[in-house]
Amino acid sequence: MRPVSNPPNPWESIHAEFLGEPPQAQLQVFEENSRSIIAENDSPDVGFRFSLNPYRGCFHACAYRVSGETPILLADGRTRAIADVRAGDEIYGTEERGRYRHYAKTRVLDHWQVIKPAFRVSLEDKTALIASADHRFFTNRGWKHVAASADRRPPRPYLTRHNHLLGTGAFTLTPSETVDYRTGYLCGMIRGDALLASYSYSGRRRAKDRQHHFRLALVDLEALQRTRRFLQSFDVETREFEFQAAAGARKSLQAIRTHSAIGVAQIREMVVWPTNPNTDWQRGFLAGIFDAEGSYSRGVLRIANTDPAIIQHTTDALRHFGFNFVVETPSRDREKPVLYVRVRRGLREHLRFFHTVDPAITRKRNIQGQAIKNDSALRVVSVEPLGVSLPMFDITTGTGDFIANGVVSHNCYARPTHQYLGFGAGTDFETKIVAKVNAPQLLRRELSRKNLQGETLVFSGVTDCYQPLEAVYSLTRRCLEICREFRQPVGIVTKGALVRRDADLLAALARETGARVYLSIAFEDDETARRLEPNVALPSQRFEALEALASAGVPVGIALAPIIPGINDSDIPALLRRAREAGAIRSFMTLLRLPAEVLPVFEERLAAAFPLRVKKVWSAIEQMRSGKRNESRFGARMRGVGPRWKAAEVLYQAERRRLGFSEDEEPRHTARFQGRSAQGNLFDP
Repeated sequence: MRPVSNPPNPWESIHAEFLGEPPQAQLQVFEENSRSIIAENDSPDVGFRFSLNPYRGCFHACAYRVSGETPILLADGRTRAIADVRAGDEIYGTEERGRYRHYAKTRVLDHWQVIKPAFRVSLEDKTALIASADHRFFTNRGWKHVAASADRRPPRPYLTRHNHLLGTGAFTLTPSETVDYRTGYLCGMIRGDALLASYSYSGRRRAKDRQHHFRLALVDLEALQRTRRFLQSFDVETREFEFQAAAGARKSLQAIRTHSAIGVAQIREMVVWPTNPNTDWQRGFLAGIFDAEGSYSRGVLRIANTDPAIIQHTTDALRHFGFNFVVETPSRDREKPVLYVRVRRGLREHLRFFHTVDPAITRKRNIQGQAIKNDSALRVVSVEPLGVSLPMFDITTGTGDFIANGVVSHNCYARPTHQYLGFGAGTDFETKIVAKVNAPQLLRRELSRKNLQGETLVFSGVTDCYQPLEAVYSLTRRCLEICREFRQPVGIVTKGALVRRDADLLAALARETGARVYLSIAFEDDETARRLEPNVALPSQRFEALEALASAGVPVGIALAPIIPGINDSDIPALLRRAREAGAIRSFMTLLRLPAEVLPVFEERLAAAFPLRVKKVWSAIEQMRSGKRNESRFGARMRGVGPRWKAAEVLYQAERRRLGFSEDEEPRHTARFQGRSAQGNLFDP
């Protein structure tokens, strides 16, 4: 791919009237000499086999960013400043299941930086967040931007003092490995799980009368290696060896040991209980005893031991840091009963424990799948402009969000196809548009070599073939000319009114070999469409394009895609009527699909456009998706279920018959909410 240093501006072309609003994002254009141009599809949900896409990427706008110092929750339970996060890092995002969002591990797909005016968001628990006005956080009223935008219409939802953010609140700073921290860690680990002893032998059965032993055997190498490293910092050398080999379900045990009299004496001195332990020692001790005797499972954090002294120092340290805990004795039958110290108050306190003391063992810090309940004091106290522009950072993740300083934070969503090009999955998708400049030549070569056996070649299998760059590149038109030369039947689904430009060519194709065009028009009202499809030609323009094509002799149809219950299902009769009046003879309808890369876009648009309808719309979608928000199963993705979907289908079919639409179509379609246009078996004669 070659970046174009002086890219053409589609809105300066003679076809600008068909293009709609120019996007807010600064665009980069890349030209690509592709290796192939005809894609073959075998999905059971679509009725075409071959498709062609002259462009990659779409004209969307997105800008969500936070300060570089904002800590991000990593998948190992630790934190890292967002400025230092990199693509490929594993972090925590969230996924929605039932009533709650749940923590879910995800990968960072892209990372970038810009300069933006800064705002400070202050929360009730003293959490402070520095972000741009465009950044969004998840609140008790859905996703909201940090601040309003004076130049955006319709007005977008933004944070107010009545909002509560979702999460656990500000992360605690992790401790430094001071001398006292290392000493405390060694005390907790060695007293909790090591052998430390000296033995005297009479009768000279051994080479020496007195033997000294230190040994620590663990499954988790992280804690073993930390212990060895800390001992080395005090000039105590140990040797690593395999203590127990793996067998069946039993894991291997690795160990360190020393038989040095000086080394054992030094270790024994390190684990003496201090009279007045300082804060660093207590942090280290809690980390060590948790690695040695602690557990974290199903949201329960506890430390177990039979030694009253260990339990006493554990509770003293927890009390020092203000943790709420309880000491439990499940069974008193043993001579030395096991005592359990359990840290209470849920995930918020458990994360604070992990960050306050920093245990070494990653598996004991796993919060995957835990629900995020809105029980923290995260009410918005103020949102203040700082009056300066600062470096702001954003990332793209697989879940569409991340945890920024303890609260759920939105990111720019990823479009998977753009990653195949070596681009990032963030703003690259809407700012870096690839034009396959050799598409016509490739099409000529492939049609010369490959016999499509009369099957329709579908334009817009992934991205719209009539997006604005087509006004200057004319790749779609040149490909259509080649199809006419080879007498290759074609089908098109588009939201672009620019298709009017090619009415003459499409009419000739229709007469000579076969061509059908579907205008995707999901909203009857221009204002509603502008809210949900801000960078697409208005419905009124698309109806005009439909009429122009029909007048030229092109067989045209309307795609009612997507149907969004609670928003446009009531538009079905009016859409069909206007399309029929404009000359449409065919139609199809599909329910909104929300795969992972589309869901965040729809969430944002819905909340911004119809804040009072959000709950109603989600409820209606879930009614049509068996309680879910998306259906990914082949054969079931394009239709809904339940009484509400059945009612929409009955209405649709009744209006089609009344208006005289052709009955030879099966209404299947793979269109996404925005940007993807594929089709079912809509084009074959």
